[in-house]
Amino acid sequence: MAIDTLPVAIIGAGPIGLAAAAHLAARGETPIVFEAGTEVGANIRTWGHVHLFSPWRWCLDKASLALLEQNGWQAPELDKLPTGHDLIERYLQPLAQTPALRPHIHLNARVTAVSRRRIDKMKDAGRDDAPFVLQVQTGDHEERFLARAVIDASGTWNQPNPIGADGLFAPGERALAANVDYGIPDVLGKARLNYAGKRVAVVGGGHSAINAILELADLAADHPQTHITWILRKTNVAATYGGLGDDQLPGRGLLGLRMKELVEANAIEVVTPFFTTRLASADGQVQLMGDTPQGERVITVDRVIGATGARPELSFLRELRLGLHPGVEAPSAIAPLIDPNIHSCGSVPPHGERELRHPEVNFYMVGMKSYGRAPTFVLATGYEQVRSVVAALVGDWDAAADVQLDLPETGV
Repeated sequence: MAIDTLPVAIIGAGPIGLAAAAHLAARGETPIVFEAGTEVGANIRTWGHVHLFSPWRWCLDKASLALLEQNGWQAPELDKLPTGHDLIERYLQPLAQTPALRPHIHLNARVTAVSRRRIDKMKDAGRDDAPFVLQVQTGDHEERFLARAVIDASGTWNQPNPIGADGLFAPGERALAANVDYGIPDVLGKARLNYAGKRVAVVGGGHSAINAILELADLAADHPQTHITWILRKTNVAATYGGLGDDQLPGRGLLGLRMKELVEANAIEVVTPFFTTRLASADGQVQLMGDTPQGERVITVDRVIGATGARPELSFLRELRLGLHPGVEAPSAIAPLIDPNIHSCGSVPPHGERELRHPEVNFYMVGMKSYGRAPTFVLATGYEQVRSVVAALVGDWDAAADVQLDLPETGV
């Protein structure tokens, strides 16, 4: 089989993966999409109760919109803020059901390894001309697929960072997994009984931590015995509030304003800086032990929420030749553009196929996966990434190089 007759494989059926498939379909190419979850947008479903900061208009990809509109899709109100559930049910599911994409999406299909056909990582000869081989697990069945290119849009949400301050799981963290949630648990919904009236520690200083704390504060309004402790490594708590009233996205600015009010009203206990070193069980509760400027401190709670960011899963890509920044774990050329020590979401320069290249020709990480450990990714950036990558894969180098992205300075 000639390599140019093979499909382009896409790993992940979230917004960016499906956008890549839509752009390929618009170019007359055949995608094949592998999604490890039971539905499209499976990672998003875990935080589906949370509102996005960005209104619908910033959450929609142009090629995907064209497919949807061809099939009678009714657009939502573009200035409203969707929840994660809305994004799945009103956008991703209808998109996945379009005739152009539906036959090419495989659910419950986890990609466990990617390589070149008959060529391991060490071999040079014929490498760039060999098709990719993807090893895919579907239930108890393992199968291999060939592809002429691979786009990894698998994200990072299902790879949360541990609570340990040094980037490692703190001793005891895994053993106490029943008392620890990561990300933004639905404390007002299905996880309510686990949190109502309990002592809860939230570890982390980003928007996920803030969302979790604000929902816990709403829970505490109905269950006053709920006690919230916010644990951060950073010393300047105010730096977590963001742009407040100056934020060009009012929804995000409101989060910071609410958080500031809670802290100033002493409605939550703030412990900072605190560097978690160990978790231990104590009479059914959890003891978080950590270093502070005053020495070791122990915080005793019923439950812990770890909201310390995420990292890319790279083990299944081990046979490929990747060019990753040693700190950010993003493609080397993009890493300086997205470093959260320098950039906010809105200050990330437009970038496309050229910045996303790896030494492995025709392999690309896109979307949140392309940002490695950096938290500054936004959907609009990912949509422009895949537009550029797909243009390159079909040989339209002018379109691939013409990267344009217009975002508010405070990001979306």
